[in-house]
Amino acid sequence: MPSGSTPLSKSTFDEFRTKVAALVTDKGTLGLRTLLYDTFSSVEQLSECLSLPHEENVAGLVDIHALQAWYHTVMDQSDTTFAGAITTVLDHLKHGIQVLKPGQTNIFLIIMENPVFLNADSLSQILPKLCYILSTLSQHQRVEFAWVVQESILKSSSSHGARAHFFQQLVGIVQQFITLRIVSNPDENMQPSLDDATMWATQTLGIFSAINDANSFIPYYEFYNESIEASIDLKEEYPKWKSWEGLSFCNYPFVLSTSTKGDILKIESMVQMRHELQDAFFRAMFIGVNSPYLQIEVRRDHVIRDALFQLEGKSTHDLKKQLRISFTGEEGIDEGGVQKEFFQLVVRDMFSSSYGMFKYNDESRMCWLANMSDLRDSETLEEYNLMGRIIGLAIYNGVVLDIHFPLALYKKLLDISPDLDDLAELDPDLCRGLKQLLEFEGDIEEVYGRTFVAEIETSVGERQTLELHEGGANRPVTAENRQEFVDLLVDFLMNKSISSAFQAFRDGFDLVLEGSALQLFRPEELQELICGSPLLDFYALEKTTQYDGFDKDSFVIKSFWKVVHEFTEEQKKLLLFFATGSDRVPVGGLSKLQFIIAKNGPDSDRVPTSHTCYNVLLLCEYASIEKLKDRLLTALANSNCGFFLN
Repeated sequence: MPSGSTPLSKSTFDEFRTKVAALVTDKGTLGLRTLLYDTFSSVEQLSECLSLPHEENVAGLVDIHALQAWYHTVMDQSDTTFAGAITTVLDHLKHGIQVLKPGQTNIFLIIMENPVFLNADSLSQILPKLCYILSTLSQHQRVEFAWVVQESILKSSSSHGARAHFFQQLVGIVQQFITLRIVSNPDENMQPSLDDATMWATQTLGIFSAINDANSFIPYYEFYNESIEASIDLKEEYPKWKSWEGLSFCNYPFVLSTSTKGDILKIESMVQMRHELQDAFFRAMFIGVNSPYLQIEVRRDHVIRDALFQLEGKSTHDLKKQLRISFTGEEGIDEGGVQKEFFQLVVRDMFSSSYGMFKYNDESRMCWLANMSDLRDSETLEEYNLMGRIIGLAIYNGVVLDIHFPLALYKKLLDISPDLDDLAELDPDLCRGLKQLLEFEGDIEEVYGRTFVAEIETSVGERQTLELHEGGANRPVTAENRQEFVDLLVDFLMNKSISSAFQAFRDGFDLVLEGSALQLFRPEELQELICGSPLLDFYALEKTTQYDGFDKDSFVIKSFWKVVHEFTEEQKKLLLFFATGSDRVPVGGLSKLQFIIAKNGPDSDRVPTSHTCYNVLLLCEYASIEKLKDRLLTALANSNCGFFLN
């Protein structure tokens, strides 16, 4: 921030509170309201009188806790005065009657802390004006306002919980307005309306989202807005976003959940698949036969070799065709179940310790790419490229995978640099040691005896020492340079040591998904998109399950859910695998799974079966809950037998 020359000698906020307190004590209602109106209707007075001491031309910070307490003491006598004065100052700013000078963006935080927004009428009338002004701030003013909010919260409390509470209140005001605006202003078809005020508020949320990205005051998903998601038609929103014709909520991805972003990606995939299908038919008419599908046939005992051979040389256009998988010597039409198994087998083999492509950390149970000393030849890089294509194809075809990368990998795919916290997720023991080094108060040179080198372990268990920079082996780590050492080591382990492997992986991934709706995702959301949700909420699945031949009150159905809800986590995963071909939970949770339980005849000793392509579980009308449980557990115990037609 720009610095001025002379700091103020005492707090103008203290002076202002003293004046107000005197009027409250004397019961000078008219004088109190006059003082409050004059102060809150003036940009200059509001900026100076309710902020902490500061330098000239630097925005004064706000003691949020003290400000909230003060508002509480005067609000009962002054709510209409506040509303009128705030409306006046915002109208003046909007129409240029008053001008915002450097250092005065703190007025917006002071206004947003006012309890006037607890009143629904004030919220609907005043907040659109505030959001309009915030959404039209210059870049410099946005930076200043973000700094005021950030620093005011940080200085108002040392407690993370209190900081989160302060920040959540600000975000909550805007979120509440958006929700009320959408619900209470339907269009001519009585559908929820997305008007200018809603867009201004969404753009204001964007300012707070950027502040949160830098500080992690609250979870990122607190910015999701269900009302926005429920009111937009993604089939209309997607082309509007891609063509840049008009404002689209896709330009504000922080308000959209992972599930909604996944739906946008599905729409994009369907559009591209349809385009490739049409192109294939036209080429067949004028050039010759060209398959409209990406067809891959593999042998079960050579899945990776066969996949690598058939995907090698495929263009982006080929990879964006609809996928069709077959296993040599096996019958089965790929309606989804076969490709699920294909992806599972490829991932299982590639992550096998005997394959050597990925290193596994026993403590974190996470995998990481092999370092450069383990890259055997160009064939190994081709395998990393294949893995990138496989993950890209899985996303493109809506298949979730059982892979265990730390968040750092998804950051790298989105061009975000990993940091020490990311290393902590991958290698907790190493990170603990580095943090101890940073906090050590003794003689680092004598106790640690470290130089600017990194030690890595090869796949055959040998230790290698590599310099972090030229001459690093001769440069000792000291108290003065230890932060530089840690930064270089993190960069080496998370970036430089795996650069060749990751670039090959990235090239394969981008071949399928480059320039796609993937840019809407945060790293955490990309991780969920690829790996699915970690929550096994079978109660949510029960609520959305459909029935064929049964209904929700059938004895067998009630018995089934009673048994399933008593399952262990592992048994629930087995049931998912048996019924759907995957033990992964789709993005958005099990409520998003289109699951069907169908009747498969009267009471019988037969075990349940499934159509994994369609997520259908077939149950006989078992006579007792004990028999149902026994037959179901028997089926699950023998479920890992490969794809077959029932």
